[in-house]
Amino acid sequence: MKLKYLCHRKPERTFSVRGHYFPVCSRCTGIYTGAFAYFIYAYFTVIEYNITLIIIAFLMIVPTFLDGFTQLLGYRESNNVLRFSTGVPAGVGLGIITKAIKYFIWTLL
Repeated sequence: MKLKYLCHRKPERTFSVRGHYFPVCSRCTGIYTGAFAYFIYAYFTVIEYNITLIIIAFLMIVPTFLDGFTQLLGYRESNNVLRFSTGVPAGVGLGIITKAIKYFIWTLL
């Protein structure tokens, strides 16, 4: 299975263990880890989705956006630890937004 549509997979931006690279870059690894952790947490916990939680979820994505955008514009060079550490909260935020959308769709039906 080719993962080229999920991530750019540049070796210099990807974690490696003993010469074996992860299937996605460090930022995507953080995003997937954060989202997966949130989905597990949400499975075992009752969560009240409201506007405050959704705003917090969007704010959790901002550091990842700023890290990626400032790097894209050439203002600075990010590193894998920073990419991962901004990716984890973004993954949690995306998980919250995904579950909130599902929650509101099921409430309307």
